Amino acid sequence: MATEDNTPEIKFRRDVGVDKGEISRRKVLGFFGWGAFWATIAGTLAGTGRFMFPSVTYEKSPIFKAGFPKDYPPGVSTRFLGDQQTWIINDNGMIYALIAICTHLGCTPDWLSNENKFKCNCHGSGYYVSGVNYEGPAPRAMERAAISLADDGQILVDKSKKFAFEKGEWEKSDAFIKAT
Repeated sequence: MATEDNTPEIKFRRDVGVDKGEISRRKVLGFFGWGAFWATIAGTLAGTGRFMFPSVTYEKSPIFKAGFPKDYPPGVSTRFLGDQQTWIINDNGMIYALIAICTHLGCTPDWLSNENKFKCNCHGSGYYVSGVNYEGPAPRAMERAAISLADDGQILVDKSKKFAFEKGEWEKSDAFIKAT
């Protein structure tokens, strides 16, 4: 077949030379293109959904009951060390709550009952049973928490109120109670 100017007519057919079972480059690129598009949409929706439900950290109350004063013989009680990071100490009839945080870098010191002292594992700071530092890099004494007797006679510790030795606050009435 020829046209009027004697040039051969060429007919193009899309299905000529293409096997129906073959995967063409156009199909592969189209698959990845649409896959990337839908992945972007899914990621955006997931991020938006996550934004609608922010993560919230629920902390324990800084106020807790520690039992009755008669439950604390002279010495250091580690009963609330794991839960509240606090030692309850009966020091010659005076009961106080010492917050178990080293003042150097915030590690938790250990109570060494055979040596009658607190010793920080991180950098070697040492504290007397009262919480006053005497060795190592700790710059100051550990802090005490507010302590009082609740209406039912139990010891009530409030870690949100802290007392520093350097400021002379250990002598305040909320820093200790008398053992009965």
